[in-house]
Amino acid sequence: MKLITAIIPPDRLDHVREALIQADITRITVSRVSGHGRQEDIEYYRGQKIAPNLIPKVRLDIAVNDQYVDTTIDTIIEAARHAAGKIGDGKIFVTPLEQCIRIRTDERGGSAI
Repeated sequence: MKLITAIIPPDRLDHVREALIQADITRITVSRVSGHGRQEDIEYYRGQKIAPNLIPKVRLDIAVNDQYVDTTIDTIIEAARHAAGKIGDGKIFVTPLEQCIRIRTDERGGSAI
């Protein structure tokens, strides 16, 4: 089992969500977050470099069984990338998921996803 975390621009959320549904991946968690990556918006105020503004983003957390990892990643990449691909299109992180437990039924492991 893996936990796939994707940070994407808010305007790509509907595209990504619809693409995931088409790929039969329907269980996702969405959070509104803000952060800063490699965007080039360093500003100066009275000769002093000031911290860049935080940019609104969307975080998707998707727990999947191992056979769905590549499908999920490829779907997110295709749906989140702007036509030409540009800085700010997002990032995907894949981490091992030791356990998943469905609270209602106490199911554990891949069947709980």
